[in-house]
Amino acid sequence: MDTLSFKTISANKATVNKEWVVVDATGQTLGRLCSKVAKLLRGKYKPNFTPHVDCGDNVIIINAEKIVLTGNKWNDRIYLRYTGYPGGQREFTPADLMAKGEDRLFRKVVKGMLPKNRLGAKLLGNLHVYAGAEHPHEAQQPKSIDINSYK
Repeated sequence: MDTLSFKTISANKATVNKEWVVVDATGQTLGRLCSKVAKLLRGKYKPNFTPHVDCGDNVIIINAEKIVLTGNKWNDRIYLRYTGYPGGQREFTPADLMAKGEDRLFRKVVKGMLPKNRLGAKLLGNLHVYAGAEHPHEAQQPKSIDINSYK
């Protein structure tokens, strides 16, 4: 067997095929949904995954207001942020983030699951979150996927 004939395929910006997908968040658990969305954004479900290239899909999350958190996490879970000044530590709950906008909670959760570098920041730009069932991305002809079929 000639082992030199097998080449590792590495995707680059020109050869990657990015798609638009729609994910319905109705009745889904926040963390489980966001971990799968982070994998979709990263491109982990594709056979030509390359760690240093944006080879993931553009993800549209609809019905974001119908997300589920188990237990009393809407009010008991606390996220922290620091302003940089003495005594400037601020805390907020998932309910506070949802009150400011549905995309804030999803962006915070998915951002924590992406790489902490410039690529992670670029990947987060491929996430689009909407409260209702309507979204303005019909021109991209997104395909609707069942997120429960992914691992």
